[in-house]
Amino acid sequence: MKSREAALEAINQEIAHCTRCPLHAGRTYPVPGAGPVAAEIMFVGEAPGFYEDQKGMPFVGRSGQFLDELLAGAKIDRQKVFVSNVIKCRPPGNRDPQPAEVEACRGYLERQIAIIQPEIIVTLGRHSMARAFPSEKISLVHGQPRRVAGQLYFPMYHPAAALHRPSLREAVEEDFRRLRALLDGQLTAQEYQPAPKSEQLSFF
Repeated sequence: MKSREAALEAINQEIAHCTRCPLHAGRTYPVPGAGPVAAEIMFVGEAPGFYEDQKGMPFVGRSGQFLDELLAGAKIDRQKVFVSNVIKCRPPGNRDPQPAEVEACRGYLERQIAIIQPEIIVTLGRHSMARAFPSEKISLVHGQPRRVAGQLYFPMYHPAAALHRPSLREAVEEDFRRLRALLDGQLTAQEYQPAPKSEQLSFF
């Protein structure tokens, strides 16, 4: 366990000194992620926002408060899950991550996953989802657990999406109920089958 913790801390230190993309120049603090190295569930968001940048911790702003509510509703202890993001520094104006930024941080996330070895990776938002489901529409795959190369994924909308579009709130809450059902053995995952190319038109 200590060796895994040390490996995770080594990644944190690399991120703290990272200059792989221009985002490092405008950050207050990098946001590598937080949670126990033995977490069974790993939540992967998209990018830090204003409050995350100020504190160096993931999901501490409005989205984080909503995530806490959703976790509590699903009877999941946040202290027992690992929370990270696709990119580790805040994009200007909270814009979407750019492909080059995602690529610059890809190795950090891959190594975090390899160290933590979570049973379930919950992707929050389309940029996070794209890691496992690069050509899918989030509106079609959210809330559906799928196995990809042996890893169990559970794609969801990002909590911020429900804050900006209240019509999505029920879908987000239902997905967390489905996550609870998956944890309780009441929902089973299927092997992922990519959609036909004719259906792979957009992420929405």
